[in-house]
This record gives sequence, C-alpha cells and structure tokens, in this order.
Amino acid sequence: MSTHTSPATPIRSLTVLPAHREDVELHTADGLTLVGELARPLGADGGPATPAATLVTLHPLPTHGGYMDSHVYRKAAWRLPALADLAVLRFNTRGTSSPRGTSDGAFDGGVGEQFDVHAAIEFAEFHDLPRRWLVGWSFGTELALMHGRDPSIEGAILLSPPLHRATDADLDAWAAFGKPLVVLVPEHDDYLRPDEARRRFARVPQAEVIAVDGAKHLWVGEAAVRRVLDEVVAHVLPGHDSLPTTWDGPSTTAESPAALAVGEEDA
Repeated sequence: MSTHTSPATPIRSLTVLPAHREDVELHTADGLTLVGELARPLGADGGPATPAATLVTLHPLPTHGGYMDSHVYRKAAWRLPALADLAVLRFNTRGTSSPRGTSDGAFDGGVGEQFDVHAAIEFAEFHDLPRRWLVGWSFGTELALMHGRDPSIEGAILLSPPLHRATDADLDAWAAFGKPLVVLVPEHDDYLRPDEARRRFARVPQAEVIAVDGAKHLWVGEAAVRRVLDEVVAHVLPGHDSLPTTWDGPSTTAESPAALAVGEEDA
C-alpha cells in the first residue's frame, strides 16, 4: 500500500482516504456473532470524531457474491468519513464471508437476517452514532424494506431494488412508517427498471424514485459509484456540496482485489 501527499491527488477506484477504522462484531438476538467494520471521521487527536450522520449498510445477495466489501460500500467506507464526515458501518450478514472473516450462521433467504438488521441498528445506537440511515443494495434493499422499520433510523436509501422478497405489504408498512425512502434505479437494471419502479413504489407516498441514466444493477465504473455516493450524501446531509474528485491530503492506495466484489446477481 503506497501513500500520497501531493496536492489535489485524483480520487481513483482504489484510493483510501483518512478515517478511524476498526473491526467490530455485532451480536444478534438469536445468538450469532457477525463480523464487520466501522469507519468514522478522523479526529485531530488521531481517534474517532463524532460523525455528522451514519450509514448502516446492507450488502447484496451473499449466495451470488455479495458481502460487506461489495465495491460501492467499500468505496463509501474509504471516502465518506473524510469527504462528508459520515460514519459507515459495514458487516457480513449470517453465513457470509469476506477478508474480514465469516459471520456465524447460514444464509436464510432474508428471514433470519431480520436479526442481523436489528443487531446493526442496535450497534449504531449503543455506540452513539447519530442520524442513522439504512443503505441497502439489491438483496440489502429487501432487508431494509422488510426489517428496517426501526424508530431510531431516519430513513433508507435503496440501490437497485429487485423487489423479489419484499412485497406490497412491506411497501405499505413503510408508507405507514412515514420515514423517507430514496430509491436509486439504474436505467439498465436486470430486475427492476425505472418505469416499473415508479409504479411499484407509488404506494409509498414519501418514496423518491431516482432513475440513473446509463447505470446497471452492479453500479460498475467510477462514474456510477460517484453518482451513488453523491446521492447518498445529498439525502443524508441536505445542502452538502457534491463530493470532490480530488484530495489534497494524505491518502493510501489499496491493493487491487483478486475479484471485483460487486454484489452480483440477485436472480
């Protein structure tokens, strides 16, 4: 891993900006231990600073390659503590493995994962991480819709929702819940495209469906990632400027992963 200190270094795919990062464990009500990482803004003393808000991330389908390092979330954790003063909590749902380790249990199709979602929200509460938002991607959007209606969260942001497991009853429950729901739908999504998404989410009055031209389900490419991160920050921190594409402080460059951990199909 190399370090850069030159002014206005471009932020590239593998750029890692300063943050306080620590491995964490989540403990579920049904007795499992889940592995994860918490990235927080870096304080002047080198310890963690209080973030402006918190992202609790829910990864894509683990049976098709999704995990806490799926690339949008990895880049969120690498960039957003420094660029937007956000905390980013990532974790592997039950039975999911990543370089961080393997969470206890076994994949349960979104049913037992309700305890995983609750454990992540409770972790954020217990550690006084403020203004908590759920960010779900693909399978993670199903978990957010089915299990994320906790009064301590401020809202949810959905990336590429397939609406396979989440039903109209879950959408109706979110409508009654009343918290904001931001839905980013790629123009060329494999499962739910913008027009159908607008129809399905119309039953949630507070849902904002945003069609993203040119994007695909996996948000591959730096332009797609930047669009996602800009939308996340704009909704979690209204009035925040668009994220910069350069950084004039110290940074590191991560090793290129053996495989692009994108989170992969949600068939």
